[in-house]
Amino acid sequence: MSGLLGLDPALVARARELAARAGAPVVELARSRTTVSVERAVLRVMGVAGADAEGIPWVNRLVDVVAEQVGLGHGVAVPVCDAVLRSGVDRVDAAALTGLAQEAAAGAVRFEVPAGGAGEAARGWARSLAAAGVARIDRQRVERERLVGRWGDPPRRPWVYLIVATGDIHEDIPQAQEAARAGADVVAVIRSTGQSLLDYVPEGATREGFAGTYATQENFRLMRAALDEVSGEVGRYVRLTNYASGLCMPEMAVLAGLERLDMMLNDSMYGILFRDINPVRTFVDQRFSRQVHARAGIIINTGEDNYLTTADAVDAAHTVTVSQLLNEYFAREAGLADWQLGLGHAFEIDPLVPESFRLELAHALLARELFPEAPLKWMPPTRHMTGDVFRGNLLNGFFNLAGVLTGQGILLVGMMTEAVATPWLSDRAIALQNVRYVLGAAGGLAEDFVPAPDGFIVRRAGQVLGEAVALLGRVVDDSLLTAIAQGTFGVMRRPADGGKGRDGVVVQAGDYLNPVSELLEAAADVRVGAGRG
Repeated sequence: MSGLLGLDPALVARARELAARAGAPVVELARSRTTVSVERAVLRVMGVAGADAEGIPWVNRLVDVVAEQVGLGHGVAVPVCDAVLRSGVDRVDAAALTGLAQEAAAGAVRFEVPAGGAGEAARGWARSLAAAGVARIDRQRVERERLVGRWGDPPRRPWVYLIVATGDIHEDIPQAQEAARAGADVVAVIRSTGQSLLDYVPEGATREGFAGTYATQENFRLMRAALDEVSGEVGRYVRLTNYASGLCMPEMAVLAGLERLDMMLNDSMYGILFRDINPVRTFVDQRFSRQVHARAGIIINTGEDNYLTTADAVDAAHTVTVSQLLNEYFAREAGLADWQLGLGHAFEIDPLVPESFRLELAHALLARELFPEAPLKWMPPTRHMTGDVFRGNLLNGFFNLAGVLTGQGILLVGMMTEAVATPWLSDRAIALQNVRYVLGAAGGLAEDFVPAPDGFIVRRAGQVLGEAVALLGRVVDDSLLTAIAQGTFGVMRRPADGGKGRDGVVVQAGDYLNPVSELLEAAADVRVGAGRG
């Protein structure tokens, strides 16, 4: 799809340069801070698991006590390993750390920040446990590659992405398997309403979600096993998606890596704008979570489509492009490869706007040409769905056609019952029928689609890119945090000193150690160096 719009290479380069300049101060801010959720994620990598009788995870209990006694500025890994060693044992393992969490919750442990030989010993054990945990994630990545080699990928793009979420994981499983049999290549399990605002990850298999199913490690494991089963049946590897967003973004990333999820919703600003989570907390958490995704071989899906549910899809089109460029910068800085960047955009222009479909094509093709190696995630109409299921099915057909014409990588199946009810299985069957028809009838039409030089589509794409570059210039001048506070994205004003989870952000001390990030960054540096060579 490259070259159809005749984009000015100098303008494209300028856009990326400005995105990097806008994002760099945020990266430096993230590098100098940690959060309670990052530290809990570190403990999960080191093997701490389970919860107390009240359902509060042991990682929460342990981090809370360490924070109260010595603070989190040094990181949690060294104080907890030191506490185990001071108990008289000669080795630290996951069972010892989980036992320590139980004792700490009962008030029976006193934490210290060790110095000298004790500090070196604690650091050594922290690094060893982190390496073992990352090795578990590595094995899951290898297993994915093995299964894709055995069963194969879907025979064509875009991959068909379908949402399943009843609230009950045991009801989700048969629906997900049936979706795969009907043509879904990716199954996404929507989280229960409000889970992004929980500052802990629930434990176990759950059956009580509302408008979605709780994301837990056990639910991840059960669904991955179910999709492996149906993958063998349908003869293609069916991918699983969930969410690394909200107050537990880093932990969700770790659990996804440990249980072999394939995609995770992970956007740099979604939680800030649409869940009112503190901006600094979000940027610190998303950097760590993306480092984990990079190592696990997980494709991220970003959330630019959400901007167009609150802002006009024509007037605000350039803000989507700006966010895509920022998401690309933050993702690459964290170690993600271009094939892992499921950058989001959406078919959300009011159908009554003259030439609305041509405008949609211009916006979709602009994203495709700006990010030629990215598996772009193309989102269906929602804002202007009225409850008229016949009109809705027609709009979804046009959405599917736009995805085919512009070479999108991941196509989320639109439901004709959007804005009416949670879809029935029959609704999904009709929606998948729509997708199958378009892919079957016009799957190769992209090779014939050549917009007229200096025609409507080409001019509109150039206009949006120009507006995006102008906005990025203003963001660089004022700072990204200021732009967010001013409501630049999605018409949501979110000041840097406000929002949920602000008290969970901590400035790193001079001796701070995150043994997981240390390991992931070292590996990322090696990959980058090899690429430059």
